[in-house]
Amino acid sequence: MRVIYMGTPRFAVPALEKLAELGCEIPLVITKPDRPKDRGKKMQSCPVKLRALELGLDVETPEKLKGNVDIEERIRACAPDLIVVAAYGKILPKAILDIPPLGCVNIHGSLLPKYRGAAPVQRAVINGEEETGVTLMYMAEGMDNGDMIAKTAVPVGEKTAAQLFEELSVKGAELLAETLPAIAGGTAPREKQDESLATYAPMVFKEEGIIDFSRSARSICCLVRGFNDAPVASTVFGGQTMKVYMAVPGRDGQSAEPGTVLSATKRGIEVACGGGSVLLTVIQMPGKKAMDVSAFLAGNKIETGVILG
Repeated sequence: MRVIYMGTPRFAVPALEKLAELGCEIPLVITKPDRPKDRGKKMQSCPVKLRALELGLDVETPEKLKGNVDIEERIRACAPDLIVVAAYGKILPKAILDIPPLGCVNIHGSLLPKYRGAAPVQRAVINGEEETGVTLMYMAEGMDNGDMIAKTAVPVGEKTAAQLFEELSVKGAELLAETLPAIAGGTAPREKQDESLATYAPMVFKEEGIIDFSRSARSICCLVRGFNDAPVASTVFGGQTMKVYMAVPGRDGQSAEPGTVLSATKRGIEVACGGGSVLLTVIQMPGKKAMDVSAFLAGNKIETGVILG
């Protein structure tokens, strides 16, 4: 089977590797262009491009797909039987969707129709979902609204978004491998999505990660895990941004002003919040590495009664 693959972040790497492992012919990988990163603004390739080049595959990095005649012709010239997409980051226009005879399938990081959109994994964690998963679906012109082929569910538990990304990327690759024979034979199931159950998962932005200590401990902990490992939740301590990588619920029933530091021990920085307290356990100050609070307190002091935020 000739398969064109389209993807960008680490989430999309296992499925590419799985296609290569299965012996699929991959004439082309399409991903996003190199972008400047960090303070040095050095151009950096995305994980899918790096892995594709390691596998000896041809890579295209178009700035846009819609109306891009050159990339359409390149895809047609490859004569793909199927296009597989995973977290590519661009909507495929109808002109491309119509090219492969077996269609285009997408590996999406949620149990559709919930959490359509750009940030399904983060939003599931932030919203305190007990379960999420991955859905393999046929692509349509809308936003993640095509017919579903198969799903795999996983518990969220106390996992961070980063941990779920890794788990779901592997589950998605496995689901693709299990379903590929049926897709190739034209016998894969097609289940329409219930539009009345559809929800949207927009991109997460840094500003959303500013901790509001008037919220419950559970809500704060979900926010922190949902923003780990990027863009990372934060508060303000001593006029500086304190990034918070991990937090756990503290005590119930205390009545101090939200944001008040109640204690700072090896267990964590206990901060008053809505209806109780929350323990910040892994933090990062500007110019420093992320560290356990116990390590931070070895060289720094946080006074009881200080207000964070």
